[in-house]
Parts: sequence; structure tokens; C-alpha cells
Amino acid sequence: MHQRSELQPGGRKSRSSFVATPDRWETSRSSAASFASSVVTGGSKPSVRKRNAFKAFLRALVSFFSSSSSSSKPQIMSPRPGTTRTRESPYATPSRLSHTSLRESRKGGTNHSPFTMEEILKATKNFSPSLKIGQGGFGTVYKATLDDGTPIAVKRAKKSMYENHLGVEFQSEIKILGQIEHLNLVRLFGYLEENDERVVVTEYVPNGTLREHLDGLGGNFLELSARLDIAADVAHAVTYLHMYADYPIIHRDIKSSNILLTENLRAKVADFGFARLGINEAGVTHISTQVKGTAGYLDPEYLRTYQLTDKSDVYSFGVLLVELMSSRRPIERRRELKERVTIKWALKKFQQGKAIQVLDPNMPQSPASNLALEKILELAFQCLASSRQNRPSMRSCAEILWNIRKDYRELLSSDPLSQTSHQRNPSISGDKTLK
Repeated sequence: MHQRSELQPGGRKSRSSFVATPDRWETSRSSAASFASSVVTGGSKPSVRKRNAFKAFLRALVSFFSSSSSSSKPQIMSPRPGTTRTRESPYATPSRLSHTSLRESRKGGTNHSPFTMEEILKATKNFSPSLKIGQGGFGTVYKATLDDGTPIAVKRAKKSMYENHLGVEFQSEIKILGQIEHLNLVRLFGYLEENDERVVVTEYVPNGTLREHLDGLGGNFLELSARLDIAADVAHAVTYLHMYADYPIIHRDIKSSNILLTENLRAKVADFGFARLGINEAGVTHISTQVKGTAGYLDPEYLRTYQLTDKSDVYSFGVLLVELMSSRRPIERRRELKERVTIKWALKKFQQGKAIQVLDPNMPQSPASNLALEKILELAFQCLASSRQNRPSMRSCAEILWNIRKDYRELLSSDPLSQTSHQRNPSISGDKTLK
């Protein structure tokens, strides 16, 4: 709080005013402050009166500070209890619903209270096959609804296969999901671990996986603007995991089938069964661990040396960028040998100056899309560098993607040819108003 006085003509000082900074006060001056101002602006007075006025000013000033600090000062959010985070993240998005608030609103709890089997059976209608929305190595995923109408996703582990590796994956997912909070990461609502039942309850993301959209399920294909949004969303999410979570986290399974899309075609990264805490000590360059991941997305250096770093996620992200532009899977077993490994095929086309042949044929070509494709592939091949030291950080990827998307939108809005191509194909989904 600063006090400022200004000279009026004749050398007389005007009423003092308090300089309110936006991060502290936004309310009007209190009556105590007004009184203090009137006291200091008095003219020439007897000395006793001056002393009394000065005392009154001090009392009023103390009163003003007390009332301001208790009523006018905005509340500042403190870190979650027990956290060690000291950096604020431009990628960390305050969640509309905290990890535990769903349970707290119903039970009054303060921690991650497990769901009961009765609640799970009621929500899933006894694991009704009609509510099944997915199947994976871990088990089956169901869409369910809580008593208050909240839609949830319930992932149930395979009972017959609940051995050591699935137990580790379950505990890892619970541990990691309980630490993270970001708009582009799937949120944990709770879990169940009872006898031979292992269940993870997360938010429900209604629009399927990125892989399903790239395959054109339903007859619609993603337009380039939506694909750039998705790439940026994933980059922000993984940047948060690497740099701004309470402890660094390496996902280890970034792939299109682990990216869920909202109704507005924004991305949320899911499935933390392979995730593990990253490097959090000075001087440590890697983690020696067994290899986990998905064929086609695996970092070859990690595969060869068993040395895991956050740059393994960067490599997987590079594969994902090529997949986003081409709609091809990382390994296309039905194609001829020279096109079977998508990133090698795309790199060869890029080096030959034929990058446009990598673009999904369902997307219209235009000057804007051609330029964006070139820049995306250039970033992808940086991420796919054979040595991790030569790969960019996920934060750099996010910043580069932001600029690519910005340039694409500007060129699209200014070039009539790009606009015509953009609107030509009615089967393209995700056509949103450019901002």
C-alpha cells in the first residue's frame, strides 16, 4: 500500500489517496481511509490539535489495514496440502471439480475415499454389457451414472488376469491420477480395491478416442484445425506432467487410443497404468527400468538401453504428430513393406519434398494446410531424433504448436483459396469459428 499526495497551486497538498494495485485491492476506499485523508489535509492548526489529529490518523490507518485484510483482499489459492510444487504453471488449469470433491459432496470426506462395491454395481447396472464402451489389456471400461446424475467411466480389471503386472498398473494409475489436476488430463473420481475386484473411476469423456476419429468412425473426419487443437492440448498436458505436477511424471504410453475427445473435440490424456514418477534429483540423467509402452510409439533409445527419461514421451509425441497429419497408424501391417512403418515412410516423403503426400487424403489441400503440414512434420522429426539429447522438451513443442496454429488461422482467414478448401468437404468434423 502506497500513500500519495499531490501539490496544489500555492504549495498546499491535496487529499492523500491510496494507490490500489490490482492484485491486492479492487474495492472503494473505506470510511476509515476517508477519515484519515481528511485528517492529513487539514491546514495550519495548533500543535495539540495536530498531535490529536495525528493519533487519530494512526488509529484510522490501523483500522483500515485490519478491515482491508479481512474483507477486501482477494483470496489467494494455496498449494494443495503436502505438495512440494514451487513453480506456477501456465499449463496448470484449475479444475472445475477437484479430485475428491465428488466424493466429499456425497460423503463429507477429505481424502480419496474408495467407492463401495454397492455403489459401483448400482452405477454400472451390475456391469451391464450395454454400458460397455471400451476394452483393453487392463480390463473393460463402462459408462456409468452416479445418483446425482454425474456421468463417470468405470474401468474394471480382469479378474483372471489380476497378477503382478496388473496389480502394479492399478496402483500406479491410482497414485499418479491422485496427484494431477489439469484440463487436458482425465480426472480421478475414486477407486475400488476389494477382494479380487480392482476398479478405477474417472470422469467420462463422451466423444471417443482420437484413434476412432482418425479412422473416420461414423463417417466424419477431423479437419486440420481440430487436429492442431488436439496436438496443442496433448502437448500442454504432457508439459504439465513433466514440469508442473507435484513430482515429475513420465506417461510412457502416449498414443492416439489413450487420448479422449470431448464434445468440442478437445483432448484429454488418459490411461496412466504405465506412468511412473520421473527424475527429481540434481545430477540424475535417467531412470533404469524395464521397458513399457506400445509398439510403434516406443522410444528406440529407451528400448535399447532401458534408460527412461521424459524425452521418451517426446518421441511418442512425435509419432502421434505424424499420425495426426496422415491418419495412418504407426504400424500399417497391410501396406507394402516400404510404407509399413509410418514415420519412416513420412520422413522419406518429407526429405523428397513430397510432404503433401503425407496429408490425410480426406483433408482438403490449401496454402494454409500445406504450410501447417510442413511445420508439423518438421517438429515431429525433431521429436523423433535417435538421441534424446537432440529432441526438444515438451514445453518447446507446446510453444511451437501454438505458433503453428496461430499462423494457420491467420492464413486461413486471409486467403480466399484456403477458406474455399476449408469449407468444401462436408464430411470433415470440427469446423469451428476461428478466433
